[in-house]
Amino acid sequence: EVGPTMVGDEHSDPGLMTFLGATKRNMMGNHFWEYYVNDAPRVVLDKLESCGYRVVSMTGVGQTLVWCLHKE
Repeated sequence: EVGPTMVGDEHSDPGLMTFLGATKRNMMGNHFWEYYVNDAPRVVLDKLESCGYRVVSMTGVGQTLVWCLHKE
């Protein structure tokens, strides 16, 4: 997969979003905000691993991949 990668919502930790280099945006028609980065998912997952997060599960929803992570 290539970017962009959605990394959070309006309730996400701002410090972590800054660390990931994420930008907050609101897509037309959505009633919520989301954070995204232009990095590929593997780059984002490597950064999150360096902060103590581990992948617990992964699934595909249509053309979207979703990872569930847990911080040690």
